[in-house]
Amino acid sequence: MTRHTLSVLVENKPGVLTRIAGLFARRAFNIHSLAVGPTEVDELSRVTVVVDVDELPLEQVTKQLNKLINVIKIVELEPSSAVQRELMLVKVKADPSTRSGVIEVVQLFRAHVVDVVPDAVTIEAVGSPEKLAALLGALEPYGIREIVKSGTVAISRGARSMTDRALERSTRNN
Repeated sequence: MTRHTLSVLVENKPGVLTRIAGLFARRAFNIHSLAVGPTEVDELSRVTVVVDVDELPLEQVTKQLNKLINVIKIVELEPSSAVQRELMLVKVKADPSTRSGVIEVVQLFRAHVVDVVPDAVTIEAVGSPEKLAALLGALEPYGIREIVKSGTVAISRGARSMTDRALERSTRNN
């Protein structure tokens, strides 16, 4: 199985996310990451789905997604032609003797300390999944207490937008 990132442009309506996630669940695909948010067009939202699946079943799910009434456009984002980021908050043990070491790691990865208490620090980091994994590896010797990650958000490289292309297509079809 390989990891695939799908960017799905949908109408901003109740229940759309449930129907999309349901398609993957019915096929017993494990969704690695799921993020949804508004776009530059008020009536549209973008769903970013990261899933581990073989090529052929993914093609079948993509065809089924296209049949959903509220789905406007689906694009598989190749890692080489897209920018992908995650947000991570991580709480790390940090007493006075280890705090400076933790802060050095934070600075090395261009992350930020967002909360400090006597025996821990909370760190905010944004980056590719690989960068965040490396940060966790560097912080592990200090003792990780808690991790919270957002889903992956991704956008294709270049000047054209997925929304522009979808809106052009819909005006041509009308």
